[in-house]
Amino acid sequence: MTYPIIDLFAGPGGLGEGFSELYNSNDSRVFKSVVSIERDEFAHQTLLLRHFYKSYSRHEVPDDYYAYLEGRIDKEELIEKNSSHWEHAKDTALRKSLGEETHNKVQTIISAKIKSSKRWALIGGPPCQAYSLVGRSRMMGNPAFEEDERHFLYKEYLKIIIDHRPPVFVMENVKGLLSAKVNGESVVDKIVQDLRSPGSAIEKNKNCLKYKLYSLSQAGEVDEEIEPKSFIVRAEEYGVPQARHRMFILGIRADIDVVPGTLEKSKAPCVEQIIGSMPKIRSSISRQKDSYDEWKDLILSLK
Repeated sequence: MTYPIIDLFAGPGGLGEGFSELYNSNDSRVFKSVVSIERDEFAHQTLLLRHFYKSYSRHEVPDDYYAYLEGRIDKEELIEKNSSHWEHAKDTALRKSLGEETHNKVQTIISAKIKSSKRWALIGGPPCQAYSLVGRSRMMGNPAFEEDERHFLYKEYLKIIIDHRPPVFVMENVKGLLSAKVNGESVVDKIVQDLRSPGSAIEKNKNCLKYKLYSLSQAGEVDEEIEPKSFIVRAEEYGVPQARHRMFILGIRADIDVVPGTLEKSKAPCVEQIIGSMPKIRSSISRQKDSYDEWKDLILSLK
């Protein structure tokens, strides 16, 4: 089977890429992004191009795609030669803000995409700048920081959970969420509590919708006695040559009798093993005799 996924706050599509690269035994994708939503113009451009790419099976991607990446053809020619697939990408990769003003429109879009499907997943996570250590250091002393809208966009995620009752959701964010506070209250504690009981978190929706929360790195349900840091996944422990730490919260609707497994740990290869066979990259000027005048002339020519 192919399971639909709805990707919110998609950015350029990194989380969706992970889902789309899982394949069935017949070489079809296990998950298909039926709609991804992102408001940033430049992130959306990448998202749109990746949805175009994934509209093909992995062995049928046209040479035009690679010609465009290499600059041998422009976007207009790419679209002209592959118009139906580009229209599909435009229909599934949407540039749209998530919030109060667009909520009803987004609700209609998601309903149309998932239709009557009982097996689908909601993925994504609110913007992380307000939670990241770098973002907080930049905003230190700024009185507007406490009211930054990005602290509260996860509530739009909650509203969508309430509207559509996904059987499974995956919410991702930065490790800085663990220490983030708003008005003296731990942000992560509030988010975890709200994800367990989304209806109770939104004043007008005091319903009985409940979710069991799980970590991808530790077995068993994460209950109220367990530290939120158990949701952290350290990429270097799972075969990735990068010390990248992210928080992943896996939610399964309480009426579904499923207990997920965890990621399988593996030793990460070194960087040389990954990119060591790639050709060396050198600028045209670095092939010549190095001199102050050469670099000065080059820099001045860029003005």
